[in-house]
Amino acid sequence: MTALTDLTPDIPVVDLADLSSHDAAANARATDSLARAFGEYGLVYVRSHGIHGPTLEAYYDRFLAFTNRPDADKRRYGRPDIWYQRGWTPPNTEKAVIAGGQPDFKECWFAAPEPLDPLAKQQYPQVYADNIWPDDQVFQATMLSVGHQLHQVGLALLRGCATQLGLPPYSFEELVHGGPHVTRALKYLPLSRDQLGTGILWGEEHTDFNLLTLLPGGRFLDPEGKRCARPDEQSGLYLRTRPTPQHPKGQMVRGLAPEGCLVAQVGQQLEILTGGRMLATPHVIRAPLTAGYTRMAMAHFIHVHAHQVLQPLGPFRTKETIAAYSPPVLAGTYGLKTLVDIGLAPKDALDQLGYRHYDRLEDARSDG
Repeated sequence: MTALTDLTPDIPVVDLADLSSHDAAANARATDSLARAFGEYGLVYVRSHGIHGPTLEAYYDRFLAFTNRPDADKRRYGRPDIWYQRGWTPPNTEKAVIAGGQPDFKECWFAAPEPLDPLAKQQYPQVYADNIWPDDQVFQATMLSVGHQLHQVGLALLRGCATQLGLPPYSFEELVHGGPHVTRALKYLPLSRDQLGTGILWGEEHTDFNLLTLLPGGRFLDPEGKRCARPDEQSGLYLRTRPTPQHPKGQMVRGLAPEGCLVAQVGQQLEILTGGRMLATPHVIRAPLTAGYTRMAMAHFIHVHAHQVLQPLGPFRTKETIAAYSPPVLAGTYGLKTLVDIGLAPKDALDQLGYRHYDRLEDARSDG
C-alpha cells in the first residue's frame, strides 16, 4: 500500500469566468490550467461556479434529516431492482473493485437531475430509471437544483478541455447529451471505538468510471451531530498522483480544495477518450482517527451516453493507446459491467448483453 504523505500538491484553480471570457489570454490561462490539472492529477479546483451556500446547506440539512429516520422507513426507498441507481443505497452495499470485499462505509441517495433519453430509458431501464423521492419537497427541489448547476459547471469544463486538446468545443458535450447523469447524496458513517484502527475506510481507493465528477464540498459532524471542523489531518480525500521514475506507484497526497472552490475529477471515460492525456485519478476517502464523526457530501457524475463507443478519439489514437484501451465498448455496456463489479448490480445482469437468441432457439427446439 502506498503511504500517505503530508504533501499538498499544487493543483491548479480554474476560474469559470476565464473559461467563458472573450479575453484570449484569460481563456488560454484557464485551458492550460485544466490541461495540467487533469493531466498530472486528474483533478482541478473550480471557482466562480455560482452554487450558492444557502441552497447547498438546505440540501444537506434535508438529507441529514432523511438519514436519521429509522432503517425500516428508509428501506422503502431502497431499490435493488434498479441496482440502487435511484433512491436510497443502504450501508455496506457498494464496494470498490479492488477493495477485497470491503464495502464503503456510507449510505447514499441517487437522483437524475437532467432529462433522460427515451430510447436509452427503454434499453437500459435501471440506469435510466425515473427518480423516486421521500416525502420531502425541499430535499427534492434542492438536490435537483444543485445537481443541475453542477452539470452546467461540468459542461463548461468539458468545453474548455476540448478547446485545449484541439477538438471542436462541443466534442465532449455531444457525447454526453442525454446520458445517464446522476447526482448522489452521501453520508459517511461514524466509526465506533472498536472499529478504529481496523482498516475501515469511508471510501476505498478507486477511480470513477464516468466521464467527469463534480464535488461541491461537504460538512463534518461531531459525535453530537453538530457541524464541526475537520477532526484531524488524516481524514478526507487523498489522491494517487501519476507515476514517475521517482515514485513508480505514484504518491498518495491530500486533496483539499481552497475556500469557495468545488472539485472536478476525471473519470475513466474521459481518460479512455483522450488516450490517457487526461488521467482518472485513484482516490480514497479516509475516516477520522476519532470515533463518532460523520461527513455529509455530494457528487454529480457526468456520463457518456449509453450508445457512444468508448475508445480513444481520432487525434489520440496511436498504436500504444489502442493497445491500452482495447477493445472498444459501448458506454452502456461499460457502465453495466462496472455496476456488477462494485456490487450494485447482480452478476446475472451481464446475461442482458447481446441479442438473446439462445432462448428463442431453445424454445423452438423444445417444440419440435
